Amino acid sequence: MSMSVTGRLAGRERTEEKIAEPQPVPPTLDPQANGEYCMAIVVIGGQARNVGKTSLLANLIKAMPERHWTAVKITQHEHELPAEASYLIREERDATGEGDTARYLRAGARRALLLSTRPGCLADAIPALRRELGRADDVILESNSVLEFLEPDVYLAVLDPGIADFKTSARQFLQHASAVVLNEPQRRNFRWDKALLEQVMRKPIFRVRPPQYLTADLVEFVRKKLQSLDQRL
Repeated sequence: MSMSVTGRLAGRERTEEKIAEPQPVPPTLDPQANGEYCMAIVVIGGQARNVGKTSLLANLIKAMPERHWTAVKITQHEHELPAEASYLIREERDATGEGDTARYLRAGARRALLLSTRPGCLADAIPALRRELGRADDVILESNSVLEFLEPDVYLAVLDPGIADFKTSARQFLQHASAVVLNEPQRRNFRWDKALLEQVMRKPIFRVRPPQYLTADLVEFVRKKLQSLDQRL
C-alpha cells in the first residue's frame, strides 16, 4: 500500500471518551524512499507461546534479503519496564545476544526493536512506534495485538492444532490473516472447536515443521504479495 505510516497505523486506533492531547505530527513515509519499492508491512502472530513465531520471522528475513527489514517484537511484560513507564522501546545492537531481537539481527534485519508495554497499554506506545516505522524501508512485526492499530500488507497466523490454548487476540484477528502457517502435528489430533477449525480451513494454509517453520512455497507467497504492492506505485 502506497500510503503513509501515519494513515496505516491510525486506521484501527481505538476511540476513547476523553479528549486526547494534541500529538506532534509524525513523519510521513516517502513510499519510494529506497528507489525501488514502497514500504512493506508484514505481521506475524500466533495462537500461543512456543508455536514458532520468532523462528518463522527470523527465517523469513533471511529468505528475503532484497527487503531492508526493521524487525519489531511487541511484548507485554511489566517486569521489563521502569516503574513510571507504560511502555519502552529498546533497539537491539548486539547480534550475538540470546534474545529474539538479536536473532532478528543475525537473520539480516537492518534494525531490531523490542517494544515492551504494560497489559492493555499498547495504545500509549503507538505514536512512538509510528515514528520508528517512519524511519524504516520495510517492517516485520511479531505481535497479534498490533493489528488493532495497524493494517499490514501480509498477516501470517502461526497455529499448532495440537495446542488447545488460543489467545483472544489471535482468535479476534484470525479473520484478517493472509494465510495460516500450520505446524504439522505429530498426532492428528485437532484440539480446537468446530467453529475455529472452519475459520482456519477458509484460509490459504502452509504446513510447516520446526525448526525452520518456513517453506519455499510460503516465501514465494509473501514475496508475490509484496511485489504486487510494489507494482501499484
